[in-house]
Amino acid sequence: MDALAWHRFQFAFTVTYHYLFPQLTMGLALIIVILKGLALKSASPNNKQYDDLARFWARIFAINFAVGVVTGIPLEFEFGTNWARFSKYSGGVIGTTLAMEGMFAFFAESSFLGLFLFGEKKLGPKLHFLSAVMVFLGSWLSGYFIIVTNAFMQHPVGYAIGPKGTLELADMAAYLLNPWAIWQYLHNMCAAVVTGSFVVTALAAYWNLMGLYQNHARKCLKVGVVVAFIATCLQLFPTGDGHGKMVAEYQKPALAAMEGKFESSSRAELALIGQPNVTERKLVNPIFVPAMLSYLAYGSFGATVQGLNDFPADQVPDNIELLYFGYHIMVGLGTLFILLTSAALIALSVGKLYTNKILLWLLMLAFPFPYIATTAGWMVTELGRQPWLIYGLQRTMHGTSPLVFAGNVTFSTLGFMGLYVIVGLLFLYLVFKEINKGPVYPPLLTTAEQLSQEA
Repeated sequence: MDALAWHRFQFAFTVTYHYLFPQLTMGLALIIVILKGLALKSASPNNKQYDDLARFWARIFAINFAVGVVTGIPLEFEFGTNWARFSKYSGGVIGTTLAMEGMFAFFAESSFLGLFLFGEKKLGPKLHFLSAVMVFLGSWLSGYFIIVTNAFMQHPVGYAIGPKGTLELADMAAYLLNPWAIWQYLHNMCAAVVTGSFVVTALAAYWNLMGLYQNHARKCLKVGVVVAFIATCLQLFPTGDGHGKMVAEYQKPALAAMEGKFESSSRAELALIGQPNVTERKLVNPIFVPAMLSYLAYGSFGATVQGLNDFPADQVPDNIELLYFGYHIMVGLGTLFILLTSAALIALSVGKLYTNKILLWLLMLAFPFPYIATTAGWMVTELGRQPWLIYGLQRTMHGTSPLVFAGNVTFSTLGFMGLYVIVGLLFLYLVFKEINKGPVYPPLLTTAEQLSQEA
């Protein structure tokens, strides 16, 4: 591979690995607030399960947050080492939100996390709940500043070109309230909540199947299933629909590649499955829903959707196959999430979820799939923007560091891979250590004894 390919690969690897952690952090932040709110509402000497669960998930949150910080630091350096021309060209704009993320959101999140973890006795129930809310706001505000930065690269607004040919921030409000950023943020945060709720639900299902912490498990399972159902539905509509319409309006080649559509047509069909053959410029073995793509993209069954053949070759994403399959993996998994959480919610509403071993096993084993879906979703976002680094303003090939050669990046990438294996193993060790401790100290010996003590 040449230097550009290695620059792209290294950033893709490090940012994908890093994002395994913030998505759980942001999802758990909301769930911890819900658990603390339920603890306040049902506060009594004999009903402390929600408080126990909030403390337990806060410990998982803290481990995940720490590893997220560690794996995020190299990304900041890569802007200078690997993408120097991009940083020089756009730093006057995107540097604003990157600084805000570090100074405000990250600072608030880490500070209040310390208060939540170590200040419960001093703060009391209401202030402790407030500290959970501040952790939530800090983590979600941090996410917003990062999304605004990325949204500028997808749909640049609020900028001006300075006398030296670099970008300058001309309209702060337009930049921060970029309509692309709003929809991308809502869609991204729903995905984070899906990840967090599936992790919570998976562990609760495990406790239930193993007969551990039965009352805690049932409360945790109830919260996880309800939150997961709401988040998966919002992920599809309106957030997924709104974000998709932004792509259809401003990144037409990306939409065509996502659907494997080579020829323009009105009443454009939606491809459920198929394999794009770029050489022959067609979708092989497709199953279509007639006219549905036109409606989803533009709100009219008769609308014309442009195909890839209508765009110059230098305006088309450079990896159509990966973009197509990434998009369909994301959508396919999202659909399965809705079906699974709907079944779980129905079983919960009729009082049969806690004894339905098939559903409990499915919920327990499902937790890796939101990570796969979010990774596929970010691949679609970044591949769809190609060949642009900042859409319509700077091409990817013009944003690299010309003095950092392929060999240098290869060496550092191998170093990152080795280091991240160690970090990942340490993360798993710490998380499993907390899971083995459980949500209560000391762990109750049997389900019957726990139910007797908690009755």
